[in-house]
Amino acid sequence: MYLCGVNLYRHKKQNIMEKKDPIEEARRYVANAEEVIKKSGYDPELNRYSDGKYVKMAGNTLWNGCLIALDALFGISKRKGRPDIRKYKEEAAKRDKKLQAAIADGYSTMHLSMGYDGVKGKKICDAGFEYANDIINHCAKLMQGNRTKISHAQ
Repeated sequence: MYLCGVNLYRHKKQNIMEKKDPIEEARRYVANAEEVIKKSGYDPELNRYSDGKYVKMAGNTLWNGCLIALDALFGISKRKGRPDIRKYKEEAAKRDKKLQAAIADGYSTMHLSMGYDGVKGKKICDAGFEYANDIINHCAKLMQGNRTKISHAQ
């Protein structure tokens, strides 16, 4: 539907998307990554996944979920392209050393090992899921703490 050359449906959809809880959205990405990695097939004898394509997809999905939570925590707005990983590490260093370490290790595991290299080892993939959950849960905790501080200040 158009009104004065403006697509009302598009604007309505954008407003709905903007109101989503970023932590719940990040957790949805983790759930999606779990479904994706199941498609790879698992060989228990080798303790490896069979298809690197699905490992790559799962790793990238996990990392993108983490970026949603981190962007919300740090107030990083969407721009063309992503800020360098150093920006996330710097922001985390200002707030929480545990989060900074989880970002560094999670980036190496989810984004590089899984997402780029498609490392099929189950231990690596399990670690990627663990880092994703740690980062998202840590962001949720810090965001909750920020909301509490704001409400006490008022």
